[in-house]
Amino acid sequence: MAAVATAHDHSRCAVDDRDREICLHNAAQRIATLSPGATELTYAAGAGDQVVAVVSYSDYPPEAKQVASVGSHTRIDLEKLVGLAPDLVIGWMTGNPAEQLETLEALGMPVFYIEPRDMNGVASAIERLARLAGTEADGQAVADNFRTTMNALEERYRDREPVPTFYQVWDEPLMSVNSEHLIGQVIEMCGGDNVFGDQARLVPRIDDETVLAANPEAIVAGGMGEENRHWLTHWEQYPNLTAVAQGNLFFVPPSLIQRPTPRLMEGTRVLCEKLDVARQKRRGA
Repeated sequence: MAAVATAHDHSRCAVDDRDREICLHNAAQRIATLSPGATELTYAAGAGDQVVAVVSYSDYPPEAKQVASVGSHTRIDLEKLVGLAPDLVIGWMTGNPAEQLETLEALGMPVFYIEPRDMNGVASAIERLARLAGTEADGQAVADNFRTTMNALEERYRDREPVPTFYQVWDEPLMSVNSEHLIGQVIEMCGGDNVFGDQARLVPRIDDETVLAANPEAIVAGGMGEENRHWLTHWEQYPNLTAVAQGNLFFVPPSLIQRPTPRLMEGTRVLCEKLDVARQKRRGA
């Protein structure tokens, strides 16, 4: 089985998001991905055929749903995972139980931690995973396209008229994102003004009164799953809220914007277009 080693021992090395250098004897052939985001990034890196284990909600690309599941990202079935003999485990820094991943490392399995926090982090994760999987050409092409597309979207929208925006990431408890969060960065790229951008927490808890006081011009709903439009109807009870009065209650499929993967390209494009709709209404267009 592959092992963690120093750079001079083996040539196939990459630094993970915990700043640890992970080196493999050979390109990984049996990869376990322990979060939906890790699964999607590994497939994006061109290594989908090498994935032998995933966790629940690893639903993209569709073929990932056919791979053996080893529990959830918060509770891994270690016996099943070990039985699949992965030669590389992709962990999620803040999502997986630390003690379980430490157990895997004690058994000699290299664990590569990822958790992209910005746009370059997404592209970089793809490049590093491709390095470990021996799929550099495929991974580089995807990473380059991601960078080019996101830069073009930012160039197109960032300097447009600001739209005060509330992004609802959850309903009970009511939660949003600050400006450091990846979604907050997307809002800024689209020329939005995140009304909760200055909050200390990445995902601050708020309440209706706080939203009413912020009076956003646009409300965008995300969440788990692909159908949360009822979250938007909640705000219709406040007809004086600018977003309601202007008809700027928008839904963006959460899988396109709440996972740090290449699908952020589409999620960003959709959000930017929604905020442009708000601008057009402002001008009476």
